[in-house]
Amino acid sequence: MTNRSSASAVDRVVSALKTDLMAKGGSKISTMRNYQFAIAVYPPDREFEMRRKLQQMQDELQAAGWSVLSISLLQLFIDRLKSKSPQVLERLIAMEKRLADKTSDRGLNYLKEKLTPEVEGADGIAQDIIRKINEFMPNAIPDKKLILLSRAGGLYPFFRSSGLLRHLDGKTSNLPIVLLYPGDRQDVSSLSFMGEQTTDRDYRPRIYS
Repeated sequence: MTNRSSASAVDRVVSALKTDLMAKGGSKISTMRNYQFAIAVYPPDREFEMRRKLQQMQDELQAAGWSVLSISLLQLFIDRLKSKSPQVLERLIAMEKRLADKTSDRGLNYLKEKLTPEVEGADGIAQDIIRKINEFMPNAIPDKKLILLSRAGGLYPFFRSSGLLRHLDGKTSNLPIVLLYPGDRQDVSSLSFMGEQTTDRDYRPRIYS
């Protein structure tokens, strides 16, 4: 994909998302009344372009009276690592190095085994997102609230968004939640994270691409 077509894809995604969020009668990002999740797919090499466009959209929404909460998935993950004792992290790093000295795949697979639950597990960053949403709710403007989940690319290769969204389902007060997804759309409901992971077909949310 050329830079020009990638940039056009970012514009298209953000424009369609903004239109549906601000639709007459309320948000239209989902066709399911009690499932207000959407995924905004964009080329990984247009990360900074996507951030700029989303900031513009966020500014427009806030000017129109919306309350917008942007949550960095990468920062939640970093905070979880920081909460662990230095001894735990040292053991993790040491074991990864020993295994990587044998083959790089063994080191990476060890990290995936240990860290993926922090990202995708029921007690992982999904709980941190739910806590932030609960803190956000009391001061948010009724019927004009939006949650943006960003910086997912920083979690590669430990992340499959379908696992995270399953743990959020039913626990977010039915607020509209948009996951910003660097990757490729393979067909109607199939996505490849960062264009590198095998296709994940377990998607219920509306996909903007």
